[in-house]
Amino acid sequence: MILYDRADIYDLRFDQRGWDLFREHYRVLFDGTGVKSVLDCSIGSGNLTLELAELGYRVTGSDLSGAMLKKCREKAESRGLAVELFQSDFREIDRTAPGTYDCVMSTGNSLPYVPNEDAVKTLAAMDRLVNPGGYLYLDMRSWDKILEEKQQYYFYRPMFHGDLRVDTIQFWEHHPDGTITFHIVFTLEKDGKTFQHETFQEHYHPLKRGIVENTLKELGYRVERFAPHPVQAPVPAEQAEWYCILAKKS
Repeated sequence: MILYDRADIYDLRFDQRGWDLFREHYRVLFDGTGVKSVLDCSIGSGNLTLELAELGYRVTGSDLSGAMLKKCREKAESRGLAVELFQSDFREIDRTAPGTYDCVMSTGNSLPYVPNEDAVKTLAAMDRLVNPGGYLYLDMRSWDKILEEKQQYYFYRPMFHGDLRVDTIQFWEHHPDGTITFHIVFTLEKDGKTFQHETFQEHYHPLKRGIVENTLKELGYRVERFAPHPVQAPVPAEQAEWYCILAKKS
């Protein structure tokens, strides 16, 4: 089962602490850029992007999953946020988006869902929607680090939603063709008793930072910020498990 078909389970990995971190991340990252409008072409259920709307940016979002968009719309409405949403494969975003934007984004480690050549094409499609002097932004796992260390496990901190405790573990299966399958296990517990397990599989095509930066250069961008994600994390970007890139169009 694909996790992004289950927005109810996916959202259990997020809480107010995380949203506060992401809001501060964007406040610092976009300070002084002049960005007013953004399109996140992998918005999911909005956990990594709705904070921009709270900060006053004009936010548009798209995603391949209708279930995630439905959840995103519900959350935006509950928080009184005006967000324009539409369904699209990000590889075709330049043909489906309703306008152009000061910053076009791909959040949540989404580009590695497709082969590297499709990720490069997606960046080019995103570029065609960027206003003159605007930006491309992305955040993702440090695939260089994962490939070098051959990491096989990833443990998330426990999440608490009222009396519900959620534990998440990922088991990473490295394949001979260079791709990696994430086996993701959610354990839900109340009153010290486990009452539900949910298991998902996600298949990734590791995307090295050099490919991303070379593509941005070829598209006419200058990397303005290479930083850990979130930017306030106390670790150098080169050592971070997750990083972000903000690049400006020449």
